[in-house]
Amino acid sequence: MPVRTSQRTVPTASSVRSKGSIRHALDTPLASLYLVLTTAGLLMGFGVLMVLSASSVYAQVNYGDPYYFAKRQVMFLVLGLGVAWLVTRLSPRLLRSMGWPALIITVILLMLTFTPLGVTVNGNRNWVQFGSSLTRLQPSEFAKLAIVVWGADQLTRKEKLLGRPKELIPYLLLTSLVVGLVVLQGDLGTSMVLAAMIGFVLFAAGIPLRVLGAVAALAGTVILGLVVASPNRMRRIFGFLNPNVDTQGVNEQSLRAMYALASGGWWGVGLGESKQKWGMLAEAHNDFIFAVIGEELGLVGVVAVILLFAVLVYAAFRIASRSDSTMYRHVATGVGAWMMFQSALNMGVVLRLLPVLGVPLPFLSYGGSSLIATVAAIGLLVACARQEPAARRVLARRRGVNKPRVTAVVDRPE
Repeated sequence: MPVRTSQRTVPTASSVRSKGSIRHALDTPLASLYLVLTTAGLLMGFGVLMVLSASSVYAQVNYGDPYYFAKRQVMFLVLGLGVAWLVTRLSPRLLRSMGWPALIITVILLMLTFTPLGVTVNGNRNWVQFGSSLTRLQPSEFAKLAIVVWGADQLTRKEKLLGRPKELIPYLLLTSLVVGLVVLQGDLGTSMVLAAMIGFVLFAAGIPLRVLGAVAALAGTVILGLVVASPNRMRRIFGFLNPNVDTQGVNEQSLRAMYALASGGWWGVGLGESKQKWGMLAEAHNDFIFAVIGEELGLVGVVAVILLFAVLVYAAFRIASRSDSTMYRHVATGVGAWMMFQSALNMGVVLRLLPVLGVPLPFLSYGGSSLIATVAAIGLLVACARQEPAARRVLARRRGVNKPRVTAVVDRPE
């Protein structure tokens, strides 16, 4: 502990050494890469564990198998890791070339939700099903990935022209098209995440504040209009403002989540011992899994999850600040904004700081589309971390050392 004197606090030798060791670890060339891999790996593993715990009762009652959702989550995780591995192998040029195809495919999938292939879940028509439930996709989750890659390519191409508002018109029109399609699906939560991502990336790219202010004012007006025009959303707003109203309807989920968090206390009731997941808290393994974490693992578990997301977001922005590639800088910023805003929205809803929005918690909530897209985004972040100048030199030296040497033995004439 620091030693307090009459004038100032004098740090002890142990505290100085501790700060020095942390600073030294963060100064190593591969620190960003290890931060991403460690935090994302812990969140993925913990996510599978909590999906198993939160869904076991519901899965047993409805499917006769307590591991039903956990097994599917593992399958989705493996698929996501495969996609992430492929993403890390893409060259910068190939990654940039994938921007337009990714955006076009995403827009097509979003439009398919309004055809007979579209499926309505919980009032939102934001799914496309091509056959069995395993081929059901939520295109809005992959829209985040497409906007990150395509947007980074477009902002890189116009890097020296971003001070001119007219140069942003194509970017704003196409991103608005994607967000608008998600809004028409009824998914206000995901559209807010997309809009926040776009705005943050533009801010980080150095867009003039007057332009950002105008765009933000327009987006805010549209969101306000959508909320006012929807009786369901207005009920959620009024329920949020008055938690004692309609406790068996609009406020039931929020109150159940608060009961779960309050029951957890400091250390929780124990892993797998949640009472709210026994049919009282709907979406316990999905949008409200954070409440189950608080109930079973207490404040310690909640703080640990928040810290993991904070470190992951810090790592993403650290990569962006250290990159010498404009493309990778925008990609890292986009992924960091994605994780920051989506996790904050989900936790804010569970902690009753925000009205109810249907936004999953990255890595932890059950869902194939969300998990695959999120893990693929980590692949993008790993690719960016590997291209930090210092990391690139270290990895190049390692590849050089690992290359097999070919030696020729030649008999010298006597």
